[in-house]
Amino acid sequence: MPAPVMHFKFASPSELPADSPGTARARPPQPVRNPRLQGFRCLRCEAPYPLTLANDGCPACRATGVHAGLRASYLPESGGPLPMPYTPGFTLGEGGTPLLEMPELAREFGVARLALKDESSNPTGSHKDRMTAVGVAQALDFGAHTLVLASSGNAAISAAHYAWAAGLGCEVATYEGLPAAYARQLDALGARRYTFADNAGRWAFVRERSQHAGYFALTNYRLPALGSAPLAIEGYKPIALECLNEGGLPDHIVIPTARGDLAWGIHAGFRDLLAAGRIARLPRLWLVEPFARLSRVLAGGALNGAYPGHTAQFSTAGSTVTFLQWQAAIASGGGAVVVSDDQARAARRKLTAAGVSAELCAAGGLDAVRQLREGGAIAGDAHVVLMLTANASRDPSWPNEAA
Repeated sequence: MPAPVMHFKFASPSELPADSPGTARARPPQPVRNPRLQGFRCLRCEAPYPLTLANDGCPACRATGVHAGLRASYLPESGGPLPMPYTPGFTLGEGGTPLLEMPELAREFGVARLALKDESSNPTGSHKDRMTAVGVAQALDFGAHTLVLASSGNAAISAAHYAWAAGLGCEVATYEGLPAAYARQLDALGARRYTFADNAGRWAFVRERSQHAGYFALTNYRLPALGSAPLAIEGYKPIALECLNEGGLPDHIVIPTARGDLAWGIHAGFRDLLAAGRIARLPRLWLVEPFARLSRVLAGGALNGAYPGHTAQFSTAGSTVTFLQWQAAIASGGGAVVVSDDQARAARRKLTAAGVSAELCAAGGLDAVRQLREGGAIAGDAHVVLMLTANASRDPSWPNEAA
């Protein structure tokens, strides 16, 4: 039976059916929390906080007008160069994605090496599986019964699959006009869909749900935005070690961005490798956006400002910038690159001709390489990695564009 679609009405948790996905299946084995996981620390002021399911950021910084999120904090010597929250955690086989060398494109764009980190080979087809896996482990660890999130794309599909496999419920606050293919997948997995016109409505729903016992908010629900659940974002750190092991240390990594979860997780992974003495420097991270948001902040705009725009780059839409997004760019010596829809489409045609399928925002990274090369930010002898977050099948516009 399809999951109900509700418009602007918050059903009370007590109204959920007794045979909902969160109660109909047996739980997997309990994840094992890393004993050296201390808790959280503020990304900005380093104030310590206890582990919790809440994602409300740093109260001390908020009192000064800065909305900064939290990060996982580990004791020294945390069992390897890349400490993770759970060992073992919960997995459907995510990670270990291929690094695809693209020598012809490297020559065309005038760099020594250009490789694509193909996250479309994750179990549900996107990078989000890495974050969701750790989020599910945290939910199981804390005894939660339902994941709740705001997403109309990759995160929604990922959460629905992982929640179903873990015996958890899943509630998704989506935009109106959710692509039918996405809706069918969510319905088939028993996820409950709630539809809203904008981020304010979606985040208000997730925030309200997160106040109930047993609900774990996987994605952002605050405005100004903080980013997704801080422990879950740790799931992106292994990308750094995989890049290092598969192709050596890159000089630059080009990353599609909405609110910066992926970029900060990759930065955190390389930061840990640097602290462990595995690398001598950090790669520069370039965050690719469909219209100027982070770019405006880096030029002096307010971090907590609203920067609206319209785009066909479905996965990186939105008007907000987060502290973690800003930090990933600044701390790595990188920055932000604006790639328009037309520029992203032209780049996708090049990738398609090279045998690579990419969602539009990921294809936009190729044009970012062009811009950075032409502007001198990337040198001719550079080793560049482009994050391919998902393939073109995740793009609602792709069939018409391809035709």
